[in-house]
Amino acid sequence: MTTTKLEFKDVYKSFGDNHVLNGINLSIEKGKSLVVIGGSGTGKSVMLKSALGIITPDKGSLTVDGVETIGMKPNARDELMKKFGMLFQGGALFDSLPIWENVAFALIQAKGMNRKDAKEVAIEKLRSVGLPSRVADLFPAELSGGMQKRVGLARAVASNPEIIFFDEPTTGLDPIMADVINDLIVEASKKLGATTLSITHDMASARKIADEIAMIYKGEIIWCGKAEDVDHSGNEYVDQFIKGRAEGPIKMEV
Repeated sequence: MTTTKLEFKDVYKSFGDNHVLNGINLSIEKGKSLVVIGGSGTGKSVMLKSALGIITPDKGSLTVDGVETIGMKPNARDELMKKFGMLFQGGALFDSLPIWENVAFALIQAKGMNRKDAKEVAIEKLRSVGLPSRVADLFPAELSGGMQKRVGLARAVASNPEIIFFDEPTTGLDPIMADVINDLIVEASKKLGATTLSITHDMASARKIADEIAMIYKGEIIWCGKAEDVDHSGNEYVDQFIKGRAEGPIKMEV
């Protein structure tokens, strides 16, 4: 029996005359990894922000565990957010906090854990992403980009979330470090049994971490299927995107 963890139904969002989401329909089963591919400006980030409640859709339905989240009261929203973890594109670490406090931020601020216990959890999570305990007392500026991305991943899984969002997890990394991060994402997600939604334009990353892949184009999901089927999707837009061809139905707007 499959259980839908997160579902978008006919979700629309516009900013003035800019129609960003044009009826998104997407569902993710519990414990599965869905990767949404698509170019810049296609609505990937707005879709994630809508799921997190940062942006309120104009219409449609967005459910978590069958519960409608659009229009949810603040207290219920705060409780819902405890189910989520997030790895941000740029790391989004707090420069003024040591690494362990970055990792333990939600544990201290949202869950009220005491600092001693929170630091122990943070060090454990840092080790789980291949970082030694000595890193805990350093500051973000003292780490490389790849190490910062690992810290971001440790923070995303620190509170053992049920749902994890990955926003362009390999952007700015060399191919080897990107592959290391992909492996860590798969390992961390499987260990937690988490449901994951990732957005990326990195096909190597998508192939590695996805159970299913969906493509968004002009604010709509135009194809969705198993990761192994993406190379023979039968969709000319998907085919052009994954092969990185300039010629095809997708036209660059300049």
